Amino acid sequence: MIRLTVPESLESFWIETPDGARILARRHGVADAPLRILLSHGNGFAIDGYLAFWLPLCARYDVVVFDMRGHGRSGRGDPARHDYPHMARDIGAVHDGATARLGAKRSLGLFHSMSGRAAMHDAIDIAWRWDALVLVDPPDIPPEGHPLHDGSVAFERRLADWARARRDRFADPSEQAALYASSRVHKGWTAGSHALMAEAVLRSNGADGSWGLVCPRDLEAEIYLANIAMDLWPRASDFGGPVLLLGADPTRDRPSPTARPNAAMAEEGGFDYRRIDGAGHMLQIEAPAACLAALHAFIDRHRLDR
Repeated sequence: MIRLTVPESLESFWIETPDGARILARRHGVADAPLRILLSHGNGFAIDGYLAFWLPLCARYDVVVFDMRGHGRSGRGDPARHDYPHMARDIGAVHDGATARLGAKRSLGLFHSMSGRAAMHDAIDIAWRWDALVLVDPPDIPPEGHPLHDGSVAFERRLADWARARRDRFADPSEQAALYASSRVHKGWTAGSHALMAEAVLRSNGADGSWGLVCPRDLEAEIYLANIAMDLWPRASDFGGPVLLLGADPTRDRPSPTARPNAAMAEEGGFDYRRIDGAGHMLQIEAPAACLAALHAFIDRHRLDR
C-alpha cells in the first residue's frame, strides 16, 4: 500500500479574516522563487488530500496551501458565516496576509470547486489581486433558461441531501478512506490519496477514540445549495487578468455533472479552457500529471515565473 505523507512546511502562520475566522496558511517549496502559488480545495475536503498535485509544484514555486474556514486545519468560525460571501473575503485575507508575512511577489491563485467559486466572487465583486487565476472545475450554475441550468440545480440539491445524510463518525480514518476507494466517483484517485484525504477531513474526538468530520455535514450541505443562488456565470473579460479554467472531461462515460457547465461557460465566456481527458470532478488527484502540464503551460504562456 502506498502511503503519502505531507512534508513539514517551511513555515506556518494564522491569518485572521475580517469577521474573525482563523485560517492556517503553510508555506512549502522554493521561498525565493519568482512566483507564489496559493492553493485551496473543494467543499467537504481539505488541501492535504491534494498532495499528489501540489507536492510537485514545490520543486519550482513558492507554494502556500490553506484550508478554507471550517475545513481541515483551519478554524471553524461562526457557523452562521459559513457561506460564500465570507469565504470570498477569506480568499482576499489569505492573499494579503501571505503577502504581508512573506513579502510581495507575483502570485497565482489556484482553487478547486468551492474555493474556486469563492475566488471568482472575490475577483469579480471585491478586488482583482492576482497576476493570474486558475479555476479547477468550479461548480458553476448556468443562468435560468440555459439548457444546462435545471440539471446543474438538481445535482447540487442531490449533493445537499447526500451531505446531510452522510456518515460523520468513524472508529478510524481508514473507514472513510475505504468509503472513498469504493465510491464510483472517487475510486480513481491516485494511490495513497484516499487515506490521505480521510486523515485530512477527520479529527479525533478524543475521549471516546472516535473520529468525526471537521466540516459538519449540515454546513457542507448549505454550501451545495448556496451554489444555486450565486448568480455567477462570468465571462473571462470580467476578471482583471489571465484566468485558466481546468475542467472535468464532458465526453467521458458518465461525466461529472460539473463538466458540461464548465465547457459551456468556457465557450460562451471566452475562457482559456483545458479539459482533463478522462477525469472527473476531482481531476487534480485523478490525473495530477495532466493538470500539472496544463498549469505549467499556462504559467509559461504568461511568463509568470520569470
